[in-house]
Amino acid sequence: MTNRQFTVLACISVVMAAGLGVATPPAAAAARHTVHPGESIQEAVDAAQPGDSITVLAGTYHESVHITKPLTLSGSGAKTVITPPAAAPARRADNACVQSGNGICVIGTAEKPVDRVTIRQLKITGFKKSGIWASRTDRMKVERVTSEDNGTWGIAQERSTRGVFRRNLARDNAESGIFLANTIEREGGATDTLGALVDDNMLTGNRIGVTVRRVRNLDVTDNIVTGNCGGVFVVGDEGDPGAGDMTIRGNEIHENNRFCKGNTRLPDIQGVGIVLTGAEDTVVRSNSIRGNRGSSPLSGGILLFKSFVGAKNTDNVIQDNDVRDNLPADLANTGTGTGNRFLDNQCVTSQPAGMC
Repeated sequence: MTNRQFTVLACISVVMAAGLGVATPPAAAAARHTVHPGESIQEAVDAAQPGDSITVLAGTYHESVHITKPLTLSGSGAKTVITPPAAAPARRADNACVQSGNGICVIGTAEKPVDRVTIRQLKITGFKKSGIWASRTDRMKVERVTSEDNGTWGIAQERSTRGVFRRNLARDNAESGIFLANTIEREGGATDTLGALVDDNMLTGNRIGVTVRRVRNLDVTDNIVTGNCGGVFVVGDEGDPGAGDMTIRGNEIHENNRFCKGNTRLPDIQGVGIVLTGAEDTVVRSNSIRGNRGSSPLSGGILLFKSFVGAKNTDNVIQDNDVRDNLPADLANTGTGTGNRFLDNQCVTSQPAGMC
């Protein structure tokens, strides 16, 4: 072997040794936990390490669940049922959300939002408040969940970013089927959700199908919204930044004609397709909005409504929608905002006239 070959081999050995010296051991594999009927989901959650997966077998589980770390919680579809316990859960300092009557709580902190929680293929029913309630989360996913007959929202989230809510069934909840907000505790500027997504859900029998309140930068796409009192609400106020900068596209919003009595926040709701109030830079495009009929101040197909707190709808685009058979009008603009455009919609009636 030549001197040159010895030199090359020596160099290769040094490089390999250096590489081996800096190599780190592989991370421990995420563990899988299985919960059988009669066992506690909460105990499995408490025992799990961040990144673990928990599979809940078919059965009925009488408990609430509190999640504060990244994990995946999966069931067997509608055969895995989470419903309230017969007695109030034991009091713990860290589970006020559970104590107040929610089904699954996902709770982070201002300093450390809980990230990458996935909840899928479960049925959550009969809770005094919400089926799923989340606060201070990032990249939470809720997929193929049924949330029904809950006393407030079906699936709800505040102070959170990059949430994905896909292929869920939210029905017969007292308020919204899916609800996203900046915060429910106080007024304030809209939260940038950094691209939250409400996609391909079935929303029926609720007070409102989807409500997005004081949030920005998200998409509401390809949902079926029918049989509620109202379809989709985009709600802002005079806070800065304003609500909006979102897209509502490809949804079927038909016959949301139940009657819901008004409250301190909203008037009576009946026959409502899409309402924008205090919204800006929102695109409402390529939706089918039919047969929404009522006599409330919010009734009709697509309505730009004057805000109760004085915030105006500005620079919104309503385009390429199929908006027909709605009463009192297919399209309506009752506010004083500026820069709103109605383009190429298939409709018959509008207030004021001339937008069809």
